Amino acid sequence: MAGLTLNGVVKRYGTHPVIHGVDLSVKDGEFVVLVGPSGCGKSTMLRIIAGLEETTAGSVKIGEEDVTALPPGDRGIAMVFQSYALYPHMTVRQNLSFGLENLKMGKAEIDRRITEAARMLAIEPLLERRPKQLSGGQRQRVAIGRAIVRDPKVFLFDEPLSNLDAALRVQTRGEISRLHKRLGATMIYVTHDQIEAMTMADRIAVLNAGVLEQFGAPLDLFEFPVNKFVAGFIGSPQMNFYEGTLTATGAEQVNVEVPGFGIIEAPVDGSTAKVGDKVILGVRPNHFHMLKGQPGTYHRVRFTVTYTESVGTETYMFGKVEGNEIDTVLHLPDHVPAKEGDVIEFGIQPDRFHVFDAKTEKSFPKRRADGSRIANAA
Repeated sequence: MAGLTLNGVVKRYGTHPVIHGVDLSVKDGEFVVLVGPSGCGKSTMLRIIAGLEETTAGSVKIGEEDVTALPPGDRGIAMVFQSYALYPHMTVRQNLSFGLENLKMGKAEIDRRITEAARMLAIEPLLERRPKQLSGGQRQRVAIGRAIVRDPKVFLFDEPLSNLDAALRVQTRGEISRLHKRLGATMIYVTHDQIEAMTMADRIAVLNAGVLEQFGAPLDLFEFPVNKFVAGFIGSPQMNFYEGTLTATGAEQVNVEVPGFGIIEAPVDGSTAKVGDKVILGVRPNHFHMLKGQPGTYHRVRFTVTYTESVGTETYMFGKVEGNEIDTVLHLPDHVPAKEGDVIEFGIQPDRFHVFDAKTEKSFPKRRADGSRIANAA
């Protein structure tokens, strides 16, 4: 196994840039997920790592070796595609062995690798079947098995679960996570699914229009987004945003005036801002709490309900904070009976507020429990 390093990677098609000087360092054995909206460049990045796309500028290193100019077959990588890409006329065993036979590997070693991969993925009973006799989940496990038998330095996954139904995605997601722990392998995984990213990754790289916006642990991205884009992209439903004005600034706290919220005291670093600056206030849907006499320091708002969606274990509530015209979404635990026109008081803990500069959209840094701060640049 080996780590992966991208240094100043640029990709242009003609004069059109799609990757803008990305630097990324992946540790040996780390599970890194690339996420971002459609067209952000995440699949192009994966193809550059694989050698299926050439870089316009910059370099790619696997371990200590610069592989920028090497063809895919010489990079020590194995790729799992969204489409499975199995040979329909071959059995599962033949699909697993085909690449190894082309490498002139001995039969005993091929059999050993197939037996081990089949055991890991629980596909031993399927070895003599052909792909058309397999379910979608079984085909995906075979595709993963074909990567495992190559014993690569780096595994690359390109949206491997997008063709599966919801229940099977959950099951296969768990299988890949367990496989990563067993192998201790370096894995780069592309997805548009935030749940996959948040639950599987050691670290997540958020891409936007070919720019690496933030690279960090899943909870750091959720709790300490470096800018408004990351804050809005990570988390579902996405963060609510409101326009506001600074009325006081400081290194440990700013005061923000927001229609419907009044004056908010947010414990963020506003030392570079000044009174009167326009900002954007962010609040996640699950950080609104119904106030029923529970203790604690809350900033209180009144919320007018437009409609609700309840699934029994949780409720999504739509409406507006009184005095503010921005449509707001709340995500509440359990079933909450409410109807159109109801006015409910909610509270938000001050440390749950996020503040972004209205011009640059960079976040005002928040302090972690250990006292450190997340920098406001990727």
